[in-house]
Amino acid sequence: MSEDFATMTPRKIVEELDRYIVGQLKAKRAVAVALRNRMRRQRLPEDIRDEIAPKNILMIGPTGVGKTEIARRLAKLCGAPFIKVEATKYTEVGYVGRDVESMIRDLMASGVAMVKTEMQAGVKEEAERRAEERLLDLLLPGITSATEPVGSTQATYIPIGQTGDPKSSAGADTREKFRSLLRDGKLDGREVEITVQGGGPAIEIFSGNQMEEMEVALGGLGGLGGLFGGKRKKKSVTVAEARRILAAEELDKLVDPDRAAEEARHRVEQTGIVFIDEIDKIANREGRNSAGVDVSREGVQRDILPIVEGSTVNTKWGPIDTSHILFIAAGAFNVSKPQDLIPELQGRFPIRVELEALSGKDFERILTEPKNALITQYSMLLSAEGVELEFAPEAVSRIAEIAAAANAHTENIGARRLQTVMERLLEELSFEAPDMAGVKVTVDTAYVDSRFRDFAERQDLSKYIL
Repeated sequence: MSEDFATMTPRKIVEELDRYIVGQLKAKRAVAVALRNRMRRQRLPEDIRDEIAPKNILMIGPTGVGKTEIARRLAKLCGAPFIKVEATKYTEVGYVGRDVESMIRDLMASGVAMVKTEMQAGVKEEAERRAEERLLDLLLPGITSATEPVGSTQATYIPIGQTGDPKSSAGADTREKFRSLLRDGKLDGREVEITVQGGGPAIEIFSGNQMEEMEVALGGLGGLGGLFGGKRKKKSVTVAEARRILAAEELDKLVDPDRAAEEARHRVEQTGIVFIDEIDKIANREGRNSAGVDVSREGVQRDILPIVEGSTVNTKWGPIDTSHILFIAAGAFNVSKPQDLIPELQGRFPIRVELEALSGKDFERILTEPKNALITQYSMLLSAEGVELEFAPEAVSRIAEIAAAANAHTENIGARRLQTVMERLLEELSFEAPDMAGVKVTVDTAYVDSRFRDFAERQDLSKYIL
């Protein structure tokens, strides 16, 4: 952590976010300070550390301006467990829908998967070595390693049938020859019969509060999969596929699930980030009676409140304290206002950041500046067909101008409009690309105008609406 504390200053965090997201400096600075404060808190004495709660953030801005991307990139930057949820998929207790506590269960699942991946990276070589020994045992059932016991997997190789004394030099030489062939990939096409984990019976599972409670209750039994599955079956696969399956099994054996769950629990409680999108959709407008589809909106807010305040949520990996999880909420608030949220929930999001709508200049930067920008993506896609695609600077400006005008005259969907315009622009070229290998195509202003002639003449934008 000391190394991260020295390098990940708020300025450096903003610079890193600038590589992927254009503009929105206020929002970047807010999340950078929030992340830095979490790192500062970790360096304080424990009695003070527990008293410092994270300063949750409410992002306000139209769709497609980078709210979700800022939160996602922030989590990736600090290696924190991250989950994005939609506020509209939750309902208050008593209605059909997901319980709000499931967002913490999803966050914990994300944390466990992250920790397991990190742990598996450290033992990957050992897992591959064990998988290789097991494969040699399958290929040479009568010639086992003097140092490695025969694996528990019952399988036979078809049709070699080598036999011999495992302690004899001839048997050892044969095993080493097969090891060399295996590493060179010369046995990849042959078949072996291995025993794999079979799936359980096909049953229909209904989502909802009761199902999630059942999953938590059965956590100690391995969940529903452990209750209904667990059978092993024989399967004939190629050596290459068997190597992958056996390596995955060995990886699972080498990673201690209890240690992974404990580490994940610590990360989730201390550094976890929950991004709640569309929170404006559960805010009641002033003076409107709750009825019909709005019947549970305020109830959802009241159910979210204790999670954000800090409470204990039971998961199949154990209880999770949400007191120090960072919550970032976002919404367009074009119909409702932040003040329409219940006061208690408003107070739990003390930092409010307004994101600006994107202009034509912003679109131009989005097309070219970020890492793996849209123009780079389309150029790489067509290069797979052998087509070299080049964009003139004035063409990029024209594309941005068309996207900005489309947002102004129809629904403003932010940067997502660029994908619509780019697809329309390159539709014919993408279709003909397989027959154009070795051709260089330069997209200039004339090319852009030819594809958007109807826009230039009549400002008819109906066909570009998503």
